[in-house]
Amino acid sequence: MKQTFQAPAKTPLQDSWLNRNVVGMGLTSFLSDAGHEMATAILPGFLAVLGLSPEMLGLIEGIADSTSSFVKLGSGWLSDRLGHRKPMTVGGYALTGASQGLFAFAFGLPLLLVGRTIGWFGRGIRSPLRDAMLANSVTAQDRGKAFGFHRAGDTLGAIVGPLVAVWLLAYFHPRMTDPSEPFRIIFLLTLIPGLGSSVAFVALVRERRGVPSQMKFWTTVKALPPSFRRFLSGVGIFGMGDFARTLMILAATQLLTPRYGLSRATEIAGLLYVGYNIVYAAYSYPVGTLSDRLGRHGLLSFGYMAGALASLGFLAAFLWKLDVVIYLLSLFGLSGFSIAIVDALEGALTADLVVEDLTRGTAYGVLGTVNGVGDLAASVIVGALWTAVSPVWAFAYAAILMGLGGIVIYRVRLNDNIELQA
Repeated sequence: MKQTFQAPAKTPLQDSWLNRNVVGMGLTSFLSDAGHEMATAILPGFLAVLGLSPEMLGLIEGIADSTSSFVKLGSGWLSDRLGHRKPMTVGGYALTGASQGLFAFAFGLPLLLVGRTIGWFGRGIRSPLRDAMLANSVTAQDRGKAFGFHRAGDTLGAIVGPLVAVWLLAYFHPRMTDPSEPFRIIFLLTLIPGLGSSVAFVALVRERRGVPSQMKFWTTVKALPPSFRRFLSGVGIFGMGDFARTLMILAATQLLTPRYGLSRATEIAGLLYVGYNIVYAAYSYPVGTLSDRLGRHGLLSFGYMAGALASLGFLAAFLWKLDVVIYLLSLFGLSGFSIAIVDALEGALTADLVVEDLTRGTAYGVLGTVNGVGDLAASVIVGALWTAVSPVWAFAYAAILMGLGGIVIYRVRLNDNIELQA
């Protein structure tokens, strides 16, 4: 059932939904993700070269995600308290852009963990603030379009980054005797788009300062609507199964290594990740636009279920040794479709449910924290099950939690008068 929500108290900066702020935030995210995803696409292969286990990758991603989560909560509230968000957002992009370069100097777990944590610390600062600024830049009826457009721009960077990384990896591997050297060069090159993202945000995005909130932290959190808190229950359950994408890349690398060898398998897995991001980018805007017309809740539940199905597909791949590239590409595509729905609609729904700008930054911080705590649990548990038992059990766990999240979102009441229907 389609629901209507009260328009936000704050007037958008411009009349058109495709305005300077929306385009500027899209370009910023394009550059940031190009740098970040260059590193992400090759990180599992780099860990394999260093001899680190899937459990270590899960630990790295889990700690980094949890750091990001709690930073999101504090940065969202602080931006409400200050009445402006742009300077903190620029700083967050700069931290993330610089952090991937640290991987170039890593020979074991410590520096990899430090670099990933710093990057996610910056991401924790910027994400809720940027989403609040994006929500304030368009009218309520155009939110789905704006968030979908932004996620599409974000993901175009995630297509370009891995493509460049895989090409560089294929170019450098035959020319160097040290197998870790190509990875290190690519990590350093991520600094170019990564730091460029903060420059783009400074130059293109405008902010109209709001009225600073006078509420204390816990008072602000308690003031968030009950409907929003109910929405978070489904988000949290799904998040506890939504493992880091690097574990999906690692799955493809392990499945393909017996047939192709480690170097070639790493390159193919990176290209599969490009396929994931192409699907993500292709569906983000259409899904957001569709949600403006049909409502968001049923679509979000469908997205959660698609993620569960992708996890079942990886379970089957390990169970029956399915090392066929086309099959793995279909799983990456299904996962990309799922996350396109999730990322576009969770942000838009938050703006629908939290109509007061004085608490919107905090709301996005709370959403990010719930997602991050779930991601911590998912990455650590999936990585531990993978190492201690088998990847079959790891993906079974992920599929169950994602499916439960979809059921909860489908059934939960998202306001006090209307219960979600088919």
